Amino acid sequence: MENLNWKHKKNLSMLVDLYELTMANGYLVNGVKDYIVYFDYYFRKVPDNGGFAITAGLEQFIDYLLNIKFTKEDLDHIRSMKMFSEEFVDYLKGFKFTGDIWAIPEGTPVFPNTPIITVKASVMEAQIIETMLLLTMNHQSLIATKANRIVRAANGKPVVDFGARRAHGADATNFGARACYIAGCFGTSNLLAAKMFGIPAIGTMAHSWIQFFDNDKTAFEAYAKAFPHSVVLLVDTYNVLKSGVPEAIKVFKNMDKNSKKGIRLDSGELGYLSRQSRKMMDHAGFKESTITASNSLDEYTIRELEIQNAPIDYYGVGERMITAKSDTVFGGVYKLVAVEKDGKISARIKLSEEVAKVTNPGFKEVWRLYDNKHGNAFADLITFKDEEVEEPYKLFDPISPWISKTAKNFTAKRLQVQVIEKGQLIYDLPDLDSIREHLNSEMSKLWDDLFRFESPDRYFVNLSYDLWSEKQKLMEKYRIN
Repeated sequence: MENLNWKHKKNLSMLVDLYELTMANGYLVNGVKDYIVYFDYYFRKVPDNGGFAITAGLEQFIDYLLNIKFTKEDLDHIRSMKMFSEEFVDYLKGFKFTGDIWAIPEGTPVFPNTPIITVKASVMEAQIIETMLLLTMNHQSLIATKANRIVRAANGKPVVDFGARRAHGADATNFGARACYIAGCFGTSNLLAAKMFGIPAIGTMAHSWIQFFDNDKTAFEAYAKAFPHSVVLLVDTYNVLKSGVPEAIKVFKNMDKNSKKGIRLDSGELGYLSRQSRKMMDHAGFKESTITASNSLDEYTIRELEIQNAPIDYYGVGERMITAKSDTVFGGVYKLVAVEKDGKISARIKLSEEVAKVTNPGFKEVWRLYDNKHGNAFADLITFKDEEVEEPYKLFDPISPWISKTAKNFTAKRLQVQVIEKGQLIYDLPDLDSIREHLNSEMSKLWDDLFRFESPDRYFVNLSYDLWSEKQKLMEKYRIN
């Protein structure tokens, strides 16, 4: 059942915000530690004002939940803070997550305000796991969303993650490479990530290789000697068209005809240089040779190169993908939505002067509605957990309820699946290739207008009438005149 084919080497139990422990201690002191609560993890805005985001990171969050344990050193440190009761330290000594988790599978296109993960657990357990849930899901979902934009801009040409040295630390580059692969990248330059997750490792050479030798010619010959069956030569250390490409062609002529040959452009006007390089290699008889482009690429630069029909075969993308440079925060949040007492679930709400920050209360179900005629997804629907969705079904915008439609001839699919029950994994974790296939399948069911980089169409996330009505009641209850 488990597919955790990478090994965690860090104890992350102490990776919490202090308030998670202070609140948990407070619940214990006040005698409410056994109350069952429900939390939703969701996000409010698609990065880069895109049409959709992509969820990623679930496997790492599950691994954290299954292995969380406070060590003696952890407990000694907590005790030394002189903030917590000894009863609380004893509670942490035997801490284990025993709750339930529902989640939308990795590699699913998702939209604002849709619960991606729902946690049902004792209030102390649910509170303590907050930080790791947020940082794990927010990071990988952010990178997967950005990477998918870049992959789509490349118009079917392979994109390689070149961001290992630009990410914000080791975990960011390793798990970022995983997210990039989920999103459709062809491979990564990061050998550790390739080993951890079974991602193809891809790399060429650095400018330092060329500089070590006297010139392009001797550097290229030395590299071809070391790797006679496949060479991609970096041709822009000195002059692309006067020395880089001409010397690469000379090396190609001395290689076996069946060897793979190519060049990489890492600076300059990539459209012009790729066209001129292509002409030179074609004229020399190396039409099968490839051109890889790198150098601070993003979806907008790649899209322009594709519009110009630049003869580029591969794109190596670094810092703008691995750091999601243009919009660096996913903004996922973790909000209490219900409390269970004596078997009765009581909905909770958070109010705000900002409409987007008013939460949707209650223990909920998430549905995606597919048009039976075309097979396309046309709306998401959030209901209470015990509601059924049958046609005809009246949908309305929860922000502007006068905007409505009656949906007919559709199929409603539950998006969340239960992954953990009473602290035990009950979900068959898919491998990365299966996650990629799932993403491709779900993306094929989205309308084209959602894929625009500028001003994509709005995808409606609706509330059931019962849920919307409960939200209005709670808003009125807690409204202060």
